[in-house]
Amino acid sequence: MGTSKSPKCSQFRWNSCSESSLQRKKMSLSRKSYLKSLLLHIGGSMLEEEAQDTEREKMKYMEQNCPPVSIPDCMHQLQELCRKLHRQIDLVDEERFDMEVKVNKSNKEIDDLKVLVQDLKGKFKKPALKRVRMSADAMLAALLGSKHKVSLDLRANLKQVKKEVKDDEKQTGDWRKNIQDKAGMDGRKKMFETEA
Repeated sequence: MGTSKSPKCSQFRWNSCSESSLQRKKMSLSRKSYLKSLLLHIGGSMLEEEAQDTEREKMKYMEQNCPPVSIPDCMHQLQELCRKLHRQIDLVDEERFDMEVKVNKSNKEIDDLKVLVQDLKGKFKKPALKRVRMSADAMLAALLGSKHKVSLDLRANLKQVKKEVKDDEKQTGDWRKNIQDKAGMDGRKKMFETEA
């Protein structure tokens, strides 16, 4: 008997817990809007702090790597300063190029991994294909490439059959004359003679 009551009690407790959790989940609209505005305010302050931090880091980097320039008086020192600046510019360009290549490579790897994840999920949507009208020659050229040199003429291998022309089709002209020729017994006799 003790075992039969325990599932009912646990079921009752679960139902009561779920009802109380539903009551906790319901929130008034004013409370939701207040929390939303509070989150937006906190997020805005965090973004401002991040912007200030990046600005500080930028200034610190500039102070370390770009000391203030003192312009010399004589021409020889000025030329040396220009050469030194050009060397530094070349080094920075090389670093920038290397970083750009690394970023492009990592972006390509990320795209490949996204494609792999989509394939694993099996939720890849096939793009809608457009109908393209192509001739048989163009289709073979697209499939075979430069190997396709012979044009596909479907009518080339067909037999040519000469059409037999009937006497009735040869007689074109005034239809009244044909009717008068066929009228009476003489006309019928002519018809039988021409058929035989």
